[in-house]
Amino acid sequence: MNEILAYFKITSTTDLIWLALGLIAQLIFSLRFIIQWLVSEKEKRSVIPTAFWWISIVGSIMLLAYGIHRRDPIIILGQALGMVVYGRNLMLLYQGEKTEMPPKAQL
Repeated sequence: MNEILAYFKITSTTDLIWLALGLIAQLIFSLRFIIQWLVSEKEKRSVIPTAFWWISIVGSIMLLAYGIHRRDPIIILGQALGMVVYGRNLMLLYQGEKTEMPPKAQL
């Protein structure tokens, strides 16, 4: 067990908590694909529901916090740029609702 903790550079309880947060964040981030798949199956066509973008933002914020804590520029850059895309897609969805576009799949 100590070898595993050393491999992941876990030297304190705080580090262990951050590792758990990172794992939970990745699970939340991955959950968006399961949601998208389930909604698409229900609709019998490929659909990206609003929940996909909200879960993307939540998971991305959590992963960004983890990346900042770990001082990992790859995670920081990837999640920060992704958040722009997720936010913009939500803006487009809500602007579309104001202009009475066809309804989209909801979860």
